[in-house]
Parts: sequence; structure tokens; C-alpha cells
Amino acid sequence: MNTAPPPPAPSARLRVTALTAAVCLLLAGCSATGDGEKRAADTARGGGTHGLKVALVTHGGQGDAFWDLVRKGAEAAAAKDGIDLTYASDSDTAGQAELVRDAIGDRVDGIAVTLAKPAAMKKPVADARAAGIPVVGLNSGMDAWRSQGLLGYFGQDESVAGRTVGDRLDALRAEHALCVIHERGNVALEARCAGVKKTFGGLTEMLYVEGTDMDAVGAALTARLRQDTSIDEVVMNGARYALTAVESVRAAGSRAQVATFDLDERLVAAVERGDVQFAVDQQPYLQGYLAVDALWLYRTNGNVSGGGTEPVLTGPALVTKANADAVARFAANGTR
Repeated sequence: MNTAPPPPAPSARLRVTALTAAVCLLLAGCSATGDGEKRAADTARGGGTHGLKVALVTHGGQGDAFWDLVRKGAEAAAAKDGIDLTYASDSDTAGQAELVRDAIGDRVDGIAVTLAKPAAMKKPVADARAAGIPVVGLNSGMDAWRSQGLLGYFGQDESVAGRTVGDRLDALRAEHALCVIHERGNVALEARCAGVKKTFGGLTEMLYVEGTDMDAVGAALTARLRQDTSIDEVVMNGARYALTAVESVRAAGSRAQVATFDLDERLVAAVERGDVQFAVDQQPYLQGYLAVDALWLYRTNGNVSGGGTEPVLTGPALVTKANADAVARFAANGTR
């Protein structure tokens, strides 16, 4: 049973204007800066200092365009709702946990968090709830958000997404798939590759690489493709990793095709060119938007998405050469 704190009555302090956040969006979003993998907690102001305060804390690494999409969606919702939004991220689990504790100390009105490694986030999430702060999950943690007492969850079922890819590979008559995991222990990535293996009729092999070093990713993949020429499909877990895989396939002289989970503007263009066979879109912009909007709705109207027991799914959807043009214009806007 969900034991999230009761919502307060709508506050007269809420403002419908969100000038600064809107300006930030018009300037293509406030880019993240930081020291190492940890990004500084930047603030998109919506409604001045009188609106609700929400913190979005993710495990996103520095320079990953995927998390820029999540953030843009969150900023759009904050601008609409008059929310003071703080975005912070750290790819290290201890760092992400500390960022949640910082948000608690700032006495925010709500926290949206990713649960890529749920065990590490269990204590800070419990601390937030004990402080009377409602918490929602997004992107990672499909199997953990209920048990940790989160108010709701926004993302795709990664196991379903993996099984969708496995079925697609069967339709394409692939025989030997290499599923590349760039962050060991990330429950979402593990679930994807396990899903591929479950439905794909051919051989599914896992390859673990160090995702923080793109040169190392490319080298490891090239070496594996040279070792085993029977690999005819490479499945990646992110747009920039997929583009690296395209180069590795060429360097290895391999006949393998490349498919991927997640996309961005460059990846959509690669699908249009035929360099990447297809991509699974989980709509990160939508995840960020819905997570922030859900906290505002809960705080102002007592709404609970999915009744507090069911996730709100944002994927998976397949982007192929046949439909990539329908996504391309949104990707060019930085929202897909």
C-alpha cells in the first residue's frame, strides 16, 4: 500500500507564470555543467520563489544527450506549472544518494528520482518520505518503485522493451546477437538484454564495457567482432553507444547490423541513412515532463497517476527507416 504523505490544499502562492523557465526553454534548455561526473544543481525558475519546489535527481552521466531530453521535458512541465525546478545528477550511486539528501535539506515539495541501482537509493528515498516529501520515479526502477513507496513511476518496462527487440531480430532473421551493457549492475540495461535473450530465437551474447570511456567501448566492440565473425547483430543501450558501434562494425570489417535502445537527433539520422537498423524509443522528454507534472498534480489536486500501483508507460516504440521521418522533426527540436 502506498503511504505517501497527504497532499496539502492548493496554495495561493502558486503562480501561473514561469518567465525564467520559459526563457530557458527558448534558449534550448539550460545546459548542465559540473565537475567530473557530477553536475551542479541548476535551477529553472518557474513562478519566482513562491511556487512549489521540486528536485529532479538522476543517475545521468556528464555529456549524455539522453538526460538533456529528460531535463527539457521536466523544465517544460515546471514552466507550465510554476514550479521552481532543480535538476542534479551523478552517475555514482553514492553521489546520487547525496543529491537526494541535499534536496531533503532544501525542504523541497517533491522529488523525482531514477532508481538505476535501487538498493543504493532505498535509504535516501525512505528519508524523503519520512520528511513528508512525496517521491516519484522515472526511467529506471520498474521493479523497485512500489516496494520503496514511491507515489508513481514513469518509463518503459525494460523487460518488455527487450522482448520487443528479440522479436524484431527474429523477424529480421538474425542469428547471433551481441547485447552490449555499458554500466554493470544497472537494472534497466540488464533487463533489456535479458528480454532480448528471452524472445530471440538465435544466440544472445552479453558484452560488458566501460561506458564512461567511449574509446574503450569502441575498442572492446571492435575486438569482439573480429574474434567472432558469426555475430550479425549488435544491440546497444544508448544513442551515442550505437553510433560508436557503427564505427566499430566498419573497423572490424564485420557484416553485423546495429540496433539500439534510445535515440537522439543524430541517431534518428543514422536510422534514416540505414546505418542503424532500428531504435527503441522510450520518450525521455515525456518521462521528465510527466514526473514533474505528477508532483504538481498531487500537491495541488491530490491526483495519483496509475493509482499509485501501476506505472505510466512511455515506451517501447520502434523507430525504423520507414517511420524515422515522422520523429526527425521532433528530434531536431531536441524533444525526442
